[in-house]
Parts: sequence; C-alpha cells; structure tokens
Amino acid sequence: MANSKDDSKNYKKTSLEKAWHDALTPFEEFVHDEASSGLLLMACAILAMVAANTGLVHFYEAALHTELSINIGPYSMSRTIHHWINDGLMALFFLMVGLEIKREVLIGELAEIRKAVLPIGAAIGGMVIPALIYTSINSGTDASGGWGIPMATDIAFAVGVLALLGNRIPKPLIAFLLALAIVDDLGAVIVIALFYTADINLLALGFAGIALVMLIGINRLGVRNPLPYMLIGFFMWLGMMESGIHATLAGVLTALTIPADSRFKGTDFSEKITALMARFKKADHPQRSILENSEQQAIMQTMENYVHNMESPLQRVEHGMHLWVSFLIVPLFALANAGITINFSELGNMIAHPVTMGISIGLVAGKVLGVFGFSWIVVKMGWSSLPDKVTMPMIGGVSLLAGIGFTMSIFIAGLAFSEQMNYLLNAKVGIILASLISGVAGYLVLRKVISTPAQK
Repeated sequence: MANSKDDSKNYKKTSLEKAWHDALTPFEEFVHDEASSGLLLMACAILAMVAANTGLVHFYEAALHTELSINIGPYSMSRTIHHWINDGLMALFFLMVGLEIKREVLIGELAEIRKAVLPIGAAIGGMVIPALIYTSINSGTDASGGWGIPMATDIAFAVGVLALLGNRIPKPLIAFLLALAIVDDLGAVIVIALFYTADINLLALGFAGIALVMLIGINRLGVRNPLPYMLIGFFMWLGMMESGIHATLAGVLTALTIPADSRFKGTDFSEKITALMARFKKADHPQRSILENSEQQAIMQTMENYVHNMESPLQRVEHGMHLWVSFLIVPLFALANAGITINFSELGNMIAHPVTMGISIGLVAGKVLGVFGFSWIVVKMGWSSLPDKVTMPMIGGVSLLAGIGFTMSIFIAGLAFSEQMNYLLNAKVGIILASLISGVAGYLVLRKVISTPAQK
C-alpha cells in the first residue's frame, strides 16, 4: 500500500486546490463548492437552452407544467413542478443566502466596519447604477417594473469563472467578491420583500408572523438543535406561500434566527479533546481492532459529541445544506428557468428590445460603473483600503464578473413579469447575453492584470 506522502503526490488536484492546497478552512471549502457549482450551473443552463430549442421542447414544457400536490389533513396545496422549484426549493436557496449573510456579518469581511465599507459601497453602487440604467431606458412603459432585475450578482457563476484562473487568484480578491455578492443578495431580498409582493392575505401573514415569533423564542431559550428551526420555518413558509409575500423570504428569516455561537470556548474544547486523546492512546491494544475495543469506541463517541457541540448550529446547517443547494437546487432552477425558445430570425429585434437592452446594459456597464466607481470613491476618500495584494485593475475585473446576474436576476424577472410572458422572455435573453459578456470580459481582464500565480 502506498504511504500518505506518495498518495498526496499522486492525487490530482483541481485548479483551486493547486492554488490553496487542501480546502481545509470553511472559506476554502465554500469557494471550492461555489466554483464547482458554477460550472454545473453553466452546463444546466446550456442543457435547458438546447431542450427549449430542439425536439425536446414538448417534453421539457410538459415536465415543468406537471402538477404536484401537498396534502396535510384538510389542507391542500397544488402547484406545477416549475412553481415548486421557484417557490419551494428556492426557499432553501434563500435559507443558504440568509446563513451566508449572518456568517459574513458576524465573522467575515463584513464583521469589521472599516473592512466592510469597501464591499458594501461596491455592492450599493452595483445595485443603484444598473437599476437607474434600466429605468432610464424603460421609464414610462409597462416594463418599468423590471428595474430590480439587473441589480443581482450570481456568486456561483462568478466564482466558477474565477476558478478558471487557477492559482493566479489572490485570496483577498475572492473574499471581496463573496462579500460584495452577499451584500448584493441582501439588497435583492429587501427589494423582493418591498417591491415584488402581491396583494397581502393578512390571515396567512399572521400565521407566518406567529411562526417567526416562535423561531425568535426558541433562539432566546437557547435551543441549539436545528430541527425545530427547520420545522417552524416550514410552517412560516406555508404561511408566506398564501400571504402574497414571496415564500422564499421565509428561508432568510429562518436563517437569521439560527444560533451562531458554540457551547464551548476554544481553550475548553482543546483541553477536553487533548484529555480524551490521551485516554484513547492509553486504551490502545495493537493486536485488537477498533471494533473490538469498547473503551476506544466510547471515547470516540464522546469526542464526536464534543465536536458536534463545538460547531455552532449555523455552521452545521450551512455545511449540511451547501452541497444540496449548490449541486441540486440551483442547477434545477437553471434547468427550469433558462430554457428560452428563441425564434432566431427575430433575435436581432429581441436584443434591441428596451427590456433586453436595459437589463444587458445595466448588468454589463452598470455593474462596472457601480462596483468599480464606488470602490474607487471609497478608497480615494480614505473610508476603506484595498485588501492585501488587490489592485484597482483587479477590482475592475471583478466588477465585470459582478455583471453575471444569472440565478437571482432570473428569479426577480419571474416576479417582475409574472403576467407579461413576452417581457419575461426578453428579460431572460438580456440576462443570459449580459452574463456571457460579463463572464468572458471579466476572465480576460483578470487574466491580463493578474499575470503571475498568487503567493502561497
């Protein structure tokens, strides 16, 4: 059998792993998963486009419009598969968004005010300028409600493009992009809640409100098991579904109530694990396997309990859900929403349509003007400084990647134009066109300005 040293030499690493060795930290694991998810997302979007423009279109549309029902006693809810993905599974996506926002505010790039000013300022610029560009093109028309569409940035797609640069990427640049995108997501959540809400059903909203109060209550009581939060969050989601406020917001609200603290201090945990390791070593019998050593098994179980309690509920939920969201839910969303049936003889007219132009120009030019421009102002005014090893040309490249608005932009487009299918089609064309331009341009710019591998 080869030893571990030989195994490590033979192990074929991905580009990000080559840059940062094994993904041991939560940050590195998050980025690695987002990069892989972004590449899968691209594949699903292409597959959906192929299905919508070939002989598979009838099967594709029939599958999306198949009805599925939930029955709980006398209560029944029936939706199409398309609606279950957008209103149901995407609530779990927004739960992840909420967990990421909370973690970033508590311990990430947004935890220190001076460090947080730069990504917050960049995100605000990257939301305001694209919205203004869209509004200036579509002002006074019945498509004016789509101003929120070009505000969004897709983390997975953007990090997936960065992964193509391998070990050229400075870690602080990726941290800046993630913080920017998370603030962007928070802005999108607020926009959805305030501006893309239908008529309110007060009874259902009251039911959701009671669930939220219960979530806050069990948090204050010190409940650390994630299961009660998930169960009560599910009932809040049901209330939101019927209230007129978009149900995915239940995911964010649930996330914000999940505890983020550990049961032990780091020193206490270290002392307990060290003592248990000493007992484990003392109980070792070289001639017996671990299955025959009941004392070592008991010690291992105790160690597992300590590790479980050292990790915060927020970490456990985020870690447990991240792969499901990144590799199942978001790709399913892409499959269900990126399938645009295009009449290629009319493609020129579609691209020239004010909705398409407003979104594509807003995402490509608006993100550059907003993210890069506001970043430059923040640094020039001395309110914050660039992260270590990051230059303004690199911020320029990232501002282009911020124009990849795919997942959240399509989601908002579905809310803005739910009753205007022709505008929704143009919106999706604008989003995909802008995402392609931004992704390619951002990659080329960053490849040019980051000419050497990042220092390890």
